[in-house]
Amino acid sequence: QLQLVESGGGLVQPGGSLRLSCAASGFTLDSYAVAWFRQAPGKEREGLLCLSSGSGRTINVYSLKGRFTISRDNAKNTVYLQMNSLKPEDTAVYYCAAHPLCSSSYLPYKHWGPGTQVTVSS
Repeated sequence: QLQLVESGGGLVQPGGSLRLSCAASGFTLDSYAVAWFRQAPGKEREGLLCLSSGSGRTINVYSLKGRFTISRDNAKNTVYLQMNSLKPEDTAVYYCAAHPLCSSSYLPYKHWGPGTQVTVSS
């Protein structure tokens, strides 16, 4: 059974950093594109970054600039989201999702983790 589980969320002060993890079971992550999304209360789910399958090319389909990076550790079957210079507006539940190809919309993604809460506050 294909499963994704996020971890690494928590409370961080503005300007701080967090690294989120997305661990997969039941399949190998490098055979799928894996994307990070987030959803704040009352807002639509927002795409952040996507890592393509195979070579693991980062695809910035969501026009996110600068502060976030995505990476993959094939040995651990885990994808990471490194978030730097965090701001209060980054507060949201963060999700990873897998699909054969990176998509500019969250709609095609069929495999999702349960999410991890990130709160940026002093």
